[in-house]
Amino acid sequence: MNADKLYDASLSCPYCGHHIHVSIDASAGDQDYQDECRACGADIHLLVKLDEVNDKILVRVASDDENFY
Repeated sequence: MNADKLYDASLSCPYCGHHIHVSIDASAGDQDYQDECRACGADIHLLVKLDEVNDKILVRVASDDENFY
């Protein structure tokens, strides 16, 4: 995993199911932030973890009620 590269992820909104694309900046390390669905406007909670041992980026999507989908 190249830590100074942007990675694209395709996710589904936990509210409306619309597919959204987000860019993950691996140089920022583990991340916990909100993004907005472009279709329904709902806030989506994104949890990004860097797994350097397995050379992977893990992205979890949650709604405001903290249920993971």
